[in-house]
Amino acid sequence: MIRLFFYTVALGTIILSGGAIATPVTNPAFMPESSHVLSDTGYIAASINTVALEQSIFNKINDYRASQGLVKLTSNSDIDNQARIHSQNMANGKVPFGHTGFSERIKAIGIRYSSAGENVAYNQGYSDPAKTAVEGWLKSPGHLANIRGNFNKTGIGVASNSRGEIYFTQIFLR
Repeated sequence: MIRLFFYTVALGTIILSGGAIATPVTNPAFMPESSHVLSDTGYIAASINTVALEQSIFNKINDYRASQGLVKLTSNSDIDNQARIHSQNMANGKVPFGHTGFSERIKAIGIRYSSAGENVAYNQGYSDPAKTAVEGWLKSPGHLANIRGNFNKTGIGVASNSRGEIYFTQIFLR
């Protein structure tokens, strides 16, 4: 199973469905417009190397951006840290799957920015969970808008739980 949500903020604006609808940010507890659920009969290793999955997502996203003539994103450890915390909180059930606390995460990063976005996903039972998450994001207009967005920094966090669910958070900043 894979579930994907997207969230974008650009100078105080939430952009939904790849930028088709823009509304002022008035509700920091915004829940995304849609989610997608897919399933697979693949397997998952007993031990999850979250650092390797984070690096794989970083590479896949930058490979995609380069293939589209876009500038590659640079990784930032402060953004990584906030993405990891969010993924861990979702994996542990401390926050629901989604973007709860997005504004607080962005503030906690401590970097001045003009726009920010976030993609989250979780999956279970895939032989390559990072590839599955990225492929899902690339097929979703809202997630793709963040991936293709005018961002220059990113951070990625991955966490798993005892049920074998793997949670992914990618934060984008400009």
